Amino acid sequence: MRELSKSRTPRTAGLDLGDRFCTLCVLDEEGEVVERGRLATHRQDLSRRFEGKAKLRVALEAGTHSNWISHSLEGWGHEVIVANPRKVHWIFKNTKKCDRVDAESLARLARADVELLSPIRHRGAEVQAHRSVLSSRDALVRSRTALINHVRGVVKALGERLPSCSSVAFVHKAMPHVPEVLRQVLAPLVGVLEILNEQIREYDRQVERLSEQTYPETKQLRQVNGVGPLAALAYVLTLETTSRFAKSRSVGPYLGLSPRSDQSGDREAQLGISKCGDALLRRLLVSSAHYILGPFARDSDLRRFGLALAQRGGRAAKKRAVVAVARKLAVLLHSLWRTAQTYDPLRHANLQIAKASG
Repeated sequence: MRELSKSRTPRTAGLDLGDRFCTLCVLDEEGEVVERGRLATHRQDLSRRFEGKAKLRVALEAGTHSNWISHSLEGWGHEVIVANPRKVHWIFKNTKKCDRVDAESLARLARADVELLSPIRHRGAEVQAHRSVLSSRDALVRSRTALINHVRGVVKALGERLPSCSSVAFVHKAMPHVPEVLRQVLAPLVGVLEILNEQIREYDRQVERLSEQTYPETKQLRQVNGVGPLAALAYVLTLETTSRFAKSRSVGPYLGLSPRSDQSGDREAQLGISKCGDALLRRLLVSSAHYILGPFARDSDLRRFGLALAQRGGRAAKKRAVVAVARKLAVLLHSLWRTAQTYDPLRHANLQIAKASG
Protein backbone atom coordinates (compact mmCIF):
# COMPACT_ATOMS: atom_id res chain seq x y z
CA MET A 1 0.00 0.00 0.00
CA ARG A 2 1.38 3.41 -1.00
CA GLU A 3 2.39 5.61 1.94
CA LEU A 4 0.46 8.84 2.38
CA SER A 5 2.42 12.00 1.71
CA LYS A 6 3.68 13.64 4.86
CA SER A 7 3.82 17.09 3.27
CA ARG A 8 1.46 19.55 4.81
CA THR A 9 -1.43 21.08 2.94
CA PRO A 10 -0.51 24.66 1.92
CA ARG A 11 -2.27 27.60 3.44
CA THR A 12 -5.59 28.18 1.72
CA ALA A 13 -7.77 31.25 1.49
CA GLY A 14 -11.36 31.80 0.45
CA LEU A 15 -12.24 35.14 -1.12
CA ASP A 16 -15.96 35.84 -1.44
CA LEU A 17 -16.25 38.58 -4.06
CA GLY A 18 -18.75 41.40 -3.81
CA ASP A 19 -19.22 44.41 -6.05
CA ARG A 20 -17.77 46.79 -3.47
CA PHE A 21 -16.17 44.57 -0.83
CA CYS A 22 -14.58 41.09 -0.60
CA THR A 23 -14.65 38.82 2.44
CA LEU A 24 -11.46 36.91 3.21
CA CYS A 25 -10.87 33.75 5.25
CA VAL A 26 -7.40 32.16 5.59
CA LEU A 27 -6.74 28.64 6.92
CA ASP A 28 -3.36 27.45 8.15
CA GLU A 29 -1.74 24.12 7.29
CA GLU A 30 -3.86 22.35 9.93
CA GLY A 31 -7.13 23.83 8.70
CA GLU A 32 -7.53 26.36 11.51
CA VAL A 33 -8.86 29.83 10.73
CA VAL A 34 -5.98 32.27 11.22
CA GLU A 35 -7.35 35.34 9.49
CA ARG A 36 -10.64 36.93 8.58
CA GLY A 37 -11.01 40.26 6.89
CA ARG A 38 -12.92 42.57 4.60
CA LEU A 39 -11.23 44.20 1.62
CA ALA A 40 -12.43 46.75 -0.89
CA THR A 41 -12.94 45.28 -4.36
CA HIS A 42 -10.13 47.47 -5.66
CA ARG A 43 -6.70 46.60 -7.03
CA GLN A 44 -4.90 48.88 -4.55
CA ASP A 45 -6.57 47.37 -1.48
CA LEU A 46 -6.01 43.80 -2.69
CA SER A 47 -2.39 44.61 -3.50
CA ARG A 48 -1.70 45.73 0.07
CA ARG A 49 -2.95 42.37 1.38
CA PHE A 50 -1.55 39.92 -1.18
CA GLU A 51 1.43 41.42 -3.01
CA GLY A 52 4.77 40.31 -1.60
CA LYS A 53 3.12 38.05 1.00
CA ALA A 54 3.55 34.31 1.60
CA LYS A 55 2.10 32.14 -1.14
CA LEU A 56 -1.54 31.08 -0.68
CA ARG A 57 -3.94 28.85 -2.52
CA VAL A 58 -6.82 31.30 -3.06
CA ALA A 59 -10.29 30.10 -4.04
CA LEU A 60 -12.93 32.48 -5.38
CA GLU A 61 -16.15 32.15 -7.33
CA ALA A 62 -16.47 33.14 -10.98
CA GLY A 63 -18.22 36.47 -11.38
CA THR A 64 -17.91 40.02 -12.63
CA HIS A 65 -14.63 40.75 -10.84
CA SER A 66 -13.09 37.27 -10.80
CA ASN A 67 -11.22 37.72 -14.09
CA TRP A 68 -9.04 40.69 -13.16
CA ILE A 69 -8.70 39.63 -9.52
CA SER A 70 -7.53 36.12 -10.45
CA HIS A 71 -4.94 37.50 -12.88
CA SER A 72 -3.75 40.00 -10.26
CA LEU A 73 -3.37 37.31 -7.58
CA GLU A 74 -1.44 35.07 -9.96
CA GLY A 75 0.82 38.00 -10.80
CA TRP A 76 1.54 38.40 -7.08
CA GLY A 77 2.67 34.77 -6.87
CA HIS A 78 -0.41 33.02 -5.48
CA GLU A 79 -2.17 29.87 -6.72
CA VAL A 80 -5.69 30.79 -7.78
CA ILE A 81 -8.71 28.52 -8.16
CA VAL A 82 -11.78 30.03 -9.81
CA ALA A 83 -14.81 27.99 -8.75
CA ASN A 84 -17.80 27.37 -10.98
CA PRO A 85 -20.73 28.72 -8.90
CA ARG A 86 -23.28 26.60 -10.81
CA LYS A 87 -21.65 23.43 -9.54
CA VAL A 88 -20.60 24.34 -6.03
CA HIS A 89 -23.91 23.25 -4.51
CA TRP A 90 -22.34 22.88 -1.09
CA ILE A 91 -22.11 26.67 -0.87
CA PHE A 92 -25.47 27.45 -2.44
CA LYS A 93 -27.41 25.04 -0.23
CA ASN A 94 -25.85 26.18 3.04
CA THR A 95 -28.65 27.10 5.44
CA LYS A 96 -26.42 29.73 7.07
CA LYS A 97 -25.30 31.37 3.85
CA CYS A 98 -23.50 34.70 4.25
CA ASP A 99 -20.27 36.24 2.94
CA ARG A 100 -18.29 35.15 6.00
CA VAL A 101 -19.48 31.54 5.74
CA ASP A 102 -19.02 31.46 1.94
CA ALA A 103 -15.41 32.63 2.23
CA GLU A 104 -14.61 29.90 4.76
CA SER A 105 -16.46 27.29 2.67
CA LEU A 106 -14.36 28.19 -0.39
CA ALA A 107 -11.17 27.90 1.64
CA ARG A 108 -12.11 24.50 3.09
CA LEU A 109 -13.17 23.10 -0.27
CA ALA A 110 -9.90 24.27 -1.82
CA ARG A 111 -7.99 22.68 1.05
CA ALA A 112 -9.83 19.35 0.80
CA ASP A 113 -9.92 18.83 -2.97
CA VAL A 114 -9.65 21.41 -5.73
CA GLU A 115 -11.91 19.36 -8.02
CA LEU A 116 -14.82 19.93 -5.63
CA LEU A 117 -14.84 23.52 -6.87
CA SER A 118 -15.16 22.49 -10.54
CA PRO A 119 -12.48 25.07 -11.40
CA ILE A 120 -12.71 27.13 -14.57
CA ARG A 121 -10.08 29.05 -16.52
CA HIS A 122 -10.53 32.70 -17.43
CA ARG A 123 -9.70 33.85 -20.93
CA GLY A 124 -6.90 36.25 -21.79
CA ALA A 125 -7.47 39.99 -22.07
CA GLU A 126 -7.40 40.04 -25.89
CA VAL A 127 -9.89 37.20 -26.26
CA GLN A 128 -12.09 38.82 -23.64
CA ALA A 129 -12.04 42.08 -25.59
CA HIS A 130 -12.98 40.31 -28.82
CA ARG A 131 -15.78 38.46 -27.05
CA SER A 132 -17.12 41.80 -25.89
CA VAL A 133 -17.90 42.58 -29.54
CA LEU A 134 -20.22 39.56 -29.59
CA SER A 135 -21.80 40.28 -26.20
CA SER A 136 -22.33 43.96 -27.07
CA ARG A 137 -23.99 43.04 -30.34
CA ASP A 138 -26.17 40.54 -28.48
CA ALA A 139 -27.23 43.28 -26.02
CA LEU A 140 -28.31 45.52 -28.92
CA VAL A 141 -30.22 42.68 -30.59
CA ARG A 142 -32.06 41.96 -27.35
CA SER A 143 -32.92 45.66 -26.96
CA ARG A 144 -34.25 45.80 -30.52
CA THR A 145 -36.37 42.71 -29.94
CA ALA A 146 -37.79 44.19 -26.73
CA LEU A 147 -38.75 47.44 -28.50
CA ILE A 148 -40.37 45.61 -31.42
CA ASN A 149 -42.37 43.43 -29.03
CA HIS A 150 -43.45 46.56 -27.17
CA VAL A 151 -44.72 48.19 -30.37
CA ARG A 152 -46.57 45.06 -31.44
CA GLY A 153 -48.13 44.75 -27.98
CA VAL A 154 -49.32 48.36 -27.92
CA VAL A 155 -50.89 48.02 -31.37
CA LYS A 156 -52.48 44.69 -30.48
CA ALA A 157 -54.13 46.27 -27.43
CA LEU A 158 -56.16 48.45 -29.84
CA GLY A 159 -57.37 45.44 -31.76
CA GLU A 160 -54.91 45.81 -34.65
CA ARG A 161 -52.04 43.60 -35.72
CA LEU A 162 -48.82 44.54 -37.50
CA PRO A 163 -47.63 42.38 -40.44
CA SER A 164 -44.94 39.77 -39.87
CA CYS A 165 -41.43 40.70 -40.99
CA SER A 166 -37.82 40.46 -39.91
CA SER A 167 -36.42 42.68 -37.17
CA VAL A 168 -34.24 44.50 -39.71
CA ALA A 169 -37.23 45.31 -41.94
CA PHE A 170 -39.62 46.20 -39.10
CA VAL A 171 -39.20 49.99 -39.39
CA HIS A 172 -39.98 50.06 -43.12
CA LYS A 173 -42.52 47.24 -43.42
CA ALA A 174 -44.45 47.22 -40.14
CA MET A 175 -44.34 50.74 -38.74
CA PRO A 176 -46.33 52.26 -41.66
CA HIS A 177 -49.25 50.05 -40.55
CA VAL A 178 -49.34 51.53 -37.03
CA PRO A 179 -52.78 53.10 -36.37
CA GLU A 180 -52.88 56.87 -36.76
CA VAL A 181 -53.73 57.41 -33.08
CA LEU A 182 -50.45 55.74 -32.05
CA ARG A 183 -48.05 57.13 -34.65
CA GLN A 184 -47.02 60.20 -32.70
CA VAL A 185 -46.62 58.17 -29.51
CA LEU A 186 -44.47 55.50 -31.13
CA ALA A 187 -42.52 57.80 -33.49
CA PRO A 188 -39.51 58.14 -31.10
CA LEU A 189 -39.08 54.36 -31.15
CA VAL A 190 -38.61 54.43 -34.93
CA GLY A 191 -35.49 56.54 -34.54
CA VAL A 192 -34.16 54.28 -31.81
CA LEU A 193 -34.75 51.16 -33.93
CA GLU A 194 -32.95 52.72 -36.90
CA ILE A 195 -29.96 53.56 -34.68
CA LEU A 196 -29.95 50.02 -33.27
CA ASN A 197 -30.03 48.54 -36.77
CA GLU A 198 -27.05 50.63 -37.84
CA GLN A 199 -25.04 49.79 -34.71
CA ILE A 200 -25.77 46.08 -35.13
CA ARG A 201 -24.56 46.31 -38.75
CA GLU A 202 -21.35 47.96 -37.50
CA TYR A 203 -20.79 45.11 -35.06
CA ASP A 204 -21.38 42.67 -37.93
CA ARG A 205 -18.62 44.42 -39.87
CA GLN A 206 -16.32 44.11 -36.85
CA VAL A 207 -17.11 40.38 -36.66
CA GLU A 208 -16.17 39.99 -40.34
CA ARG A 209 -12.89 41.85 -39.83
CA LEU A 210 -11.97 39.80 -36.76
CA SER A 211 -12.78 36.58 -38.59
CA GLU A 212 -10.66 37.44 -41.60
CA GLN A 213 -7.70 39.12 -39.92
CA THR A 214 -7.36 37.53 -36.48
CA TYR A 215 -9.24 34.22 -36.55
CA PRO A 216 -8.92 32.76 -40.09
CA GLU A 217 -9.80 29.32 -38.67
CA THR A 218 -13.43 30.45 -38.63
CA LYS A 219 -13.45 29.94 -42.41
CA GLN A 220 -13.07 26.22 -41.76
CA LEU A 221 -16.23 26.21 -39.63
CA ARG A 222 -18.25 28.26 -42.10
CA GLN A 223 -18.12 25.39 -44.58
CA VAL A 224 -21.23 24.08 -42.82
CA ASN A 225 -24.36 25.54 -44.34
CA GLY A 226 -26.13 27.45 -41.57
CA VAL A 227 -22.99 28.50 -39.68
CA GLY A 228 -22.32 32.18 -40.30
CA PRO A 229 -19.45 34.44 -39.25
CA LEU A 230 -21.08 35.23 -35.91
CA ALA A 231 -21.51 31.61 -34.80
CA ALA A 232 -18.07 30.63 -36.13
CA LEU A 233 -16.30 33.44 -34.29
CA ALA A 234 -18.21 32.77 -31.07
CA TYR A 235 -17.23 29.09 -31.32
CA VAL A 236 -13.52 29.85 -31.75
CA LEU A 237 -13.45 32.50 -29.02
CA THR A 238 -15.25 30.24 -26.55
CA LEU A 239 -13.14 27.12 -27.09
CA GLU A 240 -9.93 29.08 -27.92
CA THR A 241 -8.04 25.92 -28.94
CA THR A 242 -8.90 22.46 -30.24
CA SER A 243 -6.56 20.84 -27.69
CA ARG A 244 -8.95 21.82 -24.92
CA PHE A 245 -10.89 18.62 -25.61
CA ALA A 246 -9.36 15.22 -26.28
CA LYS A 247 -12.57 14.11 -28.03
CA SER A 248 -14.87 16.22 -30.17
CA ARG A 249 -17.96 14.67 -28.58
CA SER A 250 -17.01 16.32 -25.26
CA VAL A 251 -17.92 19.76 -26.68
CA GLY A 252 -21.68 19.12 -26.53
CA PRO A 253 -21.80 18.58 -22.75
CA TYR A 254 -19.36 21.48 -22.23
CA LEU A 255 -21.78 23.84 -23.96
CA GLY A 256 -24.77 22.56 -21.99
CA LEU A 257 -26.40 20.80 -24.95
CA SER A 258 -26.55 17.37 -23.33
CA PRO A 259 -29.46 16.18 -21.14
CA ARG A 260 -29.15 16.37 -17.37
CA SER A 261 -29.25 13.06 -15.55
CA ASP A 262 -31.26 12.04 -12.50
CA GLN A 263 -30.77 8.31 -11.98
CA SER A 264 -31.54 6.40 -8.82
CA GLY A 265 -31.85 2.61 -8.79
CA ASP A 266 -33.98 1.53 -11.73
CA ARG A 267 -35.49 4.98 -12.18
CA GLU A 268 -34.00 7.45 -14.63
CA ALA A 269 -35.96 10.62 -15.28
CA GLN A 270 -35.91 12.34 -18.68
CA LEU A 271 -34.64 15.87 -18.12
CA GLY A 272 -33.84 18.85 -20.29
CA ILE A 273 -30.38 19.95 -21.30
CA SER A 274 -28.02 21.18 -18.60
CA LYS A 275 -27.58 24.71 -20.08
CA CYS A 276 -24.15 25.02 -18.51
CA GLY A 277 -21.32 26.68 -20.40
CA ASP A 278 -21.54 29.71 -22.67
CA ALA A 279 -25.16 30.80 -23.18
CA LEU A 280 -24.49 33.01 -26.21
CA LEU A 281 -22.73 30.28 -28.18
CA ARG A 282 -25.44 27.79 -27.21
CA ARG A 283 -28.12 30.14 -28.60
CA LEU A 284 -26.16 30.66 -31.80
CA LEU A 285 -25.76 26.92 -32.32
CA VAL A 286 -29.48 26.40 -31.73
CA SER A 287 -30.19 29.19 -34.23
CA SER A 288 -27.94 27.46 -36.77
CA ALA A 289 -29.80 24.20 -36.09
CA HIS A 290 -33.12 25.93 -36.80
CA TYR A 291 -31.74 27.07 -40.16
CA ILE A 292 -30.38 23.59 -40.98
CA LEU A 293 -33.85 22.13 -40.37
CA GLY A 294 -35.60 25.02 -42.15
CA PRO A 295 -36.89 25.25 -45.73
CA PHE A 296 -33.87 27.05 -47.21
CA ALA A 297 -31.03 24.81 -45.98
CA ARG A 298 -29.13 22.51 -48.32
CA ASP A 299 -29.31 18.73 -47.98
CA SER A 300 -26.87 17.28 -45.46
CA ASP A 301 -26.42 14.47 -42.97
CA LEU A 302 -27.26 16.88 -40.17
CA ARG A 303 -30.50 17.93 -41.84
CA ARG A 304 -31.56 14.34 -42.54
CA PHE A 305 -30.78 13.33 -38.96
CA GLY A 306 -32.81 16.21 -37.51
CA LEU A 307 -35.80 15.77 -39.81
CA ALA A 308 -35.93 12.04 -39.08
CA LEU A 309 -35.89 12.77 -35.36
CA ALA A 310 -38.64 15.38 -35.69
CA GLN A 311 -40.86 13.01 -37.67
CA ARG A 312 -40.93 10.49 -34.85
CA GLY A 313 -43.61 12.63 -33.30
CA GLY A 314 -44.36 12.79 -29.64
CA ARG A 315 -44.19 15.66 -27.26
CA ALA A 316 -41.86 18.48 -28.32
CA ALA A 317 -40.34 16.36 -31.11
CA LYS A 318 -39.26 19.39 -33.16
CA LYS A 319 -37.62 21.01 -30.14
CA ARG A 320 -35.69 17.84 -29.30
CA ALA A 321 -34.59 17.58 -32.93
CA VAL A 322 -33.25 21.15 -32.92
CA VAL A 323 -31.27 20.56 -29.73
CA ALA A 324 -29.91 17.26 -31.05
CA VAL A 325 -28.79 18.92 -34.29
CA ALA A 326 -27.16 21.75 -32.31
CA ARG A 327 -25.27 19.19 -30.22
CA LYS A 328 -24.08 17.29 -33.30
CA LEU A 329 -23.13 20.60 -34.91
CA ALA A 330 -20.94 21.50 -31.93
CA VAL A 331 -19.12 18.16 -32.30
CA LEU A 332 -18.80 18.54 -36.09
CA LEU A 333 -17.31 22.04 -35.85
CA HIS A 334 -14.65 20.88 -33.40
CA SER A 335 -13.74 17.99 -35.70
CA LEU A 336 -13.49 20.28 -38.75
CA TRP A 337 -11.36 22.76 -36.82
CA ARG A 338 -9.07 20.07 -35.42
CA THR A 339 -8.54 18.15 -38.66
CA ALA A 340 -8.77 21.06 -41.15
CA GLN A 341 -10.65 18.74 -43.51
CA THR A 342 -12.93 19.79 -46.33
CA TYR A 343 -16.52 19.41 -45.20
CA ASP A 344 -18.62 16.82 -47.01
CA PRO A 345 -22.26 17.49 -46.02
CA LEU A 346 -23.40 14.02 -47.18
CA ARG A 347 -20.39 11.99 -46.03
CA HIS A 348 -22.43 9.56 -43.91
CA ALA A 349 -25.09 9.10 -46.60
CA ASN A 350 -22.45 8.43 -49.27
CA LEU A 351 -20.74 5.88 -47.02
CA GLN A 352 -24.06 4.05 -46.54
CA ILE A 353 -24.60 3.98 -50.31
CA ALA A 354 -21.07 2.69 -50.86
CA LYS A 355 -21.59 -0.07 -48.30
CA ALA A 356 -24.91 -1.09 -49.83
CA SER A 357 -23.47 -1.25 -53.35
CA GLY A 358 -20.25 -2.97 -52.22
